[in-house]
Amino acid sequence: MTRKKSTKKYKLKTHKATAKRFRLTGSGKLVRTKGGKSHLRRRTSKRTKLLFSKMIPVKGSGYIKRIKRLAPSMKAGK
Repeated sequence: MTRKKSTKKYKLKTHKATAKRFRLTGSGKLVRTKGGKSHLRRRTSKRTKLLFSKMIPVKGSGYIKRIKRLAPSMKAGK
């Protein structure tokens, strides 16, 4: 019996840091969190600290393309 030569297909690996920082909404928009939430927040006003929790849509088609390439398995509505 002759064996078939298999062409090896490589799995795409998710860049974990990207997957943790960005999220796709149900409508397919790419959103990100703000930095500066972890420490040195005592002098920050309450209003500013409140604004840290909001998600911001990513602007720029180049950024969006790069993020989707780094995290190919990221799906909407997760």
